[in-house]
This record gives sequence, structure tokens and C-alpha cells, in this order.
Amino acid sequence: MNDTATASAAEAQQQIAEEFAFFGDWTERYQYLIDLGKQLPPLPERLKTEDYRVHGCQSMVWLVPSGDAARMHFDAASDSAIVSGLIALVLRVYSDRPAAEILATEPEFIKAIGLAKHLSPTRSNGLAAMLARLKQYAAEALQRAP
Repeated sequence: MNDTATASAAEAQQQIAEEFAFFGDWTERYQYLIDLGKQLPPLPERLKTEDYRVHGCQSMVWLVPSGDAARMHFDAASDSAIVSGLIALVLRVYSDRPAAEILATEPEFIKAIGLAKHLSPTRSNGLAAMLARLKQYAAEALQRAP
């Protein structure tokens, strides 16, 4: 896996699409998502607070921003294996980037890998909520920028 700092958000999305193209069916793709989620660094319990909770997700999801408008970093976790995998993909595309790039980047990888058709409505809503929250954090960082 390439370091997200060396690839642009667009390149990260392309890499994700290429990785998922290797898998013949959605059983394998779901397993890959679960494996990606297992690679997420654990989120300290002290950060699993209501302040960082993403509402709109059926499972518990926490998204913790750090950094500033020049380079935002996100840590996140979920109590769901598949959602943790979705988080891993979202972080590859959006974490460690300038706030302006975060706001300008549409999550095209979702369509590119066929996720939109294979997620339940509640998971799709949760993914949309997570992306909206991430972009909200980026917008707030830009407003605070000198």
C-alpha cells in the first residue's frame, strides 16, 4: 500500500479501484474490506466520545480530526468490521491532505468499485454521514486558517 502522503487523493482513489478490480466477486471484496478494517490503528477509548461520534450510522463510528487547514489528519474507528473497512478506504483518500483538497475531492472510489450497489441503505447513509462530517471538519479548519 502506498503512503497516502505521496499520492494525491485522486491517485489514492485510482489505487483503491485497481485493488478492488483484482477480486472476482463481492464475497472476496467484503473480505478485503474487513481485512483493511483490521489494519486500522486502534482508537483510544478516551476519544470514543459523543463529540466525535458520527450520527447517521447504524453502527458506532467515531471520527477524530487533528492538524490544520494545511494538513488535516483523521483517526477513526467503528464497532462494525465492514464499516471499519470503509473507514480505512475513506482515510486513504482524505486523511493527511490539505482542507481545500478534502473539500474538492468527491468520493469517486465508491462508484468505481461498485460499493454504491453493494451497501445496504443504512451503510450507504452512514458512509455519506461520515464523508459529510469529514468535509465539515475540513471546512471549519479552512475558516480558522489565517
